[in-house]
Formats: sequence, structure tokens, C-alpha cells
Amino acid sequence: MEDDNKKSEQPQGFTYGDEPRNDSFSETRKETEPYTFGPFGAPSRPYGEEPARQEAPGVVEISTPAAKEYRPFTVSGGTVKSDWGAKPPRRTSFLAVFASFLAGVVVVGSLMFVADRQNWFSGELFGNAPQAVNTTAKPVNSPVGNSEDVVRPNNIAKIFEQASPAVVKIETFAKARQGTTWEDEFFRQFFGDNYRSNRSDEGQGDLQESGMGSGFLFDSTGYILTNQHVIDGADEIKVAVEGRDEPYTAKLLGTSPELDLAVLKIEGSDFPTLKLGDSSSMNMGDWVVAIGNPVGFEHTITVGVLSSNEREITIQDNNGGTRKYQHLLQTDASINPGNSGGPLLNLNGEVIGINTAVSTQAQGIGFAIPTSTITEVLENLKTNTKIPQKPVPFIGATLMTINEEIAQQLGIDKDTKGSFVREVIFNSPSYRGDLRQYDVITGMDGTAYKNNEELIAAIQKKEVGDKVTLDVLRGDKKIEIVVEIGDRNEFNVQQ
Repeated sequence: MEDDNKKSEQPQGFTYGDEPRNDSFSETRKETEPYTFGPFGAPSRPYGEEPARQEAPGVVEISTPAAKEYRPFTVSGGTVKSDWGAKPPRRTSFLAVFASFLAGVVVVGSLMFVADRQNWFSGELFGNAPQAVNTTAKPVNSPVGNSEDVVRPNNIAKIFEQASPAVVKIETFAKARQGTTWEDEFFRQFFGDNYRSNRSDEGQGDLQESGMGSGFLFDSTGYILTNQHVIDGADEIKVAVEGRDEPYTAKLLGTSPELDLAVLKIEGSDFPTLKLGDSSSMNMGDWVVAIGNPVGFEHTITVGVLSSNEREITIQDNNGGTRKYQHLLQTDASINPGNSGGPLLNLNGEVIGINTAVSTQAQGIGFAIPTSTITEVLENLKTNTKIPQKPVPFIGATLMTINEEIAQQLGIDKDTKGSFVREVIFNSPSYRGDLRQYDVITGMDGTAYKNNEELIAAIQKKEVGDKVTLDVLRGDKKIEIVVEIGDRNEFNVQQ
């Protein structure tokens, strides 16, 4: 039995055919020998059992050691059973095998499909094992699905192909200034007759190109949306439409300096248009596409994501005033001078904003006016009707931060901090309160303000009708001037 156990423990998957033969098998056996060999060369008897001795007259008995049983594999834990003489196993038909294979494919495929749709395994595979559900708390760490759009979307080219024809190039022209202006006279007082303005006197009275920007058609009859600052101060506006030989002369219908929006009209029909989408449906991280004419490179496309929304910024405009923007979309899609007025699109090719500004102190920080703001006033701009506006606190003076050079020309201490009054608007609160050009405002209501940004911010926190006391330097005198805060909307100017 010990030998039987050893033989039954041979590793599965190996045969005995590699073992050396016993020399005793080389002897010639007689035909009357009681042993027969099966197909594997093993005697037809239980392994290890001694063969029965038989006596036959005239036959010499030969004592032969028990032959090894040749088996193709071992069976662990049992006695080897002889199958000699049994009926051969019935062979399985090809059709049955093939049908079983097809059934297995259908079952496995169905399970894989259901597991994928039901997300049976992905949570555990990525270490997000199910946790106890808190029905009172809002889920914050749900798994992020990244099976789609793992790289930049592949429909950017299609968006550009469909949207680009509706994006227009806007060029503005203005008449050259004739003679001198108050700015020339003012600086000539400080720097003498040698002061020369950078403006050229050549071609005075003729139209000269004054600016360039972008816009887009939103109505097939020729209505165009753009920024107000793109066409500000223009005496003539030219609009170039892709595929048209000559630019159109545009008519300005309505503007909103507060929102920095303007609507133009060109004559014609069947123009390509862009659809206004819903900016409020966008999420931070969503892909966006900008199209415009940056620095004159017509129909340039840039791609980025929505970085943030509800941004507020303040920009100093070309007239020395400031524009305060609210509810802006922030994006890292490249925006440069010339992009202003162009569309910011979602992946459906819909306009979700108008590109307006870019941070010059950083890279990849641009801003767009959302369509949620545009749609509220679009009809007013098309029909050139007054847009309802909230009162904007205002004193009616153009201010700039005083510097050492101006302080020296005014004859005051060069270390003086405050806001220099460049201009007083006629009949404004400052005009009625006797604030004068060249005055220096050092504070308001007993609080010092070292620059014009701080002072303007403090004024805008007041209510229309409030009275404030301005601390003013006029020459070498310190005086106080009482001014009643007015509404800037009544004067159609910037603070």
C-alpha cells in the first residue's frame, strides 16, 4: 500500500513514459504467460497486486518482477481503476460542441453588457468600494466617469466649419482731431511749448482707421452683436463678412456702455447666423471655443474650458473712465486684442458669451459676457430703446491718481496722495458743488483715499441722493466741498 500511495501522488499533467525501463522487461515471454498488455503497456490488474501463479506441464516457471503500470496521468487520493474491456466513450458531435460554444458566447456577452451598464465592478476596481449611504447629506465624492471625452473633443473642426461664416470682422474709422484739445493745453502748461502730442496733424478731418474687433450675426437679415467698446467713438463702421467681396457699412442701432454691448445692422439677407445658447447650463471645466480676429488674424479659433463664472472686474477705458463688469464667464481659451465682440461657443456650436477682456498680468485668463445678460437686453438694443438700468452713484468728475510730476507742476507737496480732477462734467453734481478742474481730492467724509480707484469705489458704495464732503487741495489751500451723489445713467458717461 505504501507503493500505491507514492504512485498516486505523482504530479497531475505528467506521464510515466519518461521513466527508464526495467531491464527485466527485456526477457522474452512465452505465449502461455498469463499477462496481457493494454494500450499503455500496463498489465490488466490493480497496481501492485502480485500475479497469480499457474502450473502448466512442461513449462518452466519464470519469476518476473511486477511490471510498472504505464498511465497517462495520476489520480490523487484513490485506487486506480482498470477500464480495460469497457465500452469506448461516445464521441460528442461537432454540432453539439458548436452549439455549446455559441450558448457560452451569448451568456458571457450578456453578462458583460449588463455589468458594464450597471457598473457592477468599476467602483471596487478603482478602490471606491460601496459605503453606507447617508440619506441626509449631499453626495460630494461620487466617482468621475471618464469613459468618454478623455481627450480634447474631436468635433472642434466641425464647430469651426459651421460657426466661422457667421463671425465678422469689424473695423472702425474716425475723423482726425483738429487743432488742440484740453489735454494738449493742460500738459503744455506743465511742459511748455516744447510739448508735442503723439497725435499727427496730417489728414485732419479725414477718416482714419481707429480700431478693429469682432462680432457675429445672430439674425439672417443682418443683425450683428459686438462689444460697445469695439465701436466706441467711431464715425464709420465697416463689417467684413466671410465669402463677400466687399465690406458692408454698418448702422449702429443700440448700445449699452454699462453692459458693453452693441447691435449693428448691415443691409442684406440670408446671412449665416449663430444661435444664442444658455450660459447658465455650463459647468466649470466644460469645453469652450472662441472665434475672432486677434491682432488682425482673421477667423482664428482657440479652445479652452470654462474656468469660472460670476466674475467681477474693473477696467479703465480709453476715455480715462472705468468700466465695471459683473457676472462674467472666465475662460483659458486664448483671447487677444481683436477677439473682443467675437463669440464664445459651447460644443453644440451655440453662443454662450461674447469675448470681452483679457488679463494682461497673466496667461489664460480671459472674460466673456454671458448670454444670460445679453438676452435680457437684446430686443432693447435691436430697437434702440432705453434699457432699464439700476442707479449708479456718480459725482460727475473724471479722476486720475496724482503723481510726483503733476504735484510738482501744481506747486504742492510731491508726496501728496489723492485724485487729480482732469475734467468736471457740465451740470453734474461736482459742477453744482463747485468742484473744479485741477483740484486734488485727498479724502471723503474724513477718510483719506490715496488713489482714484479707492475714491471711486467709495463713491459707488453711496446711494443716489446722499451728500458727501470732499477734502480738496486747490493750489496751496485746503477746502471742503459738499457734493450730492447723482445717477451716472442720467449723463450717459463713465465714472
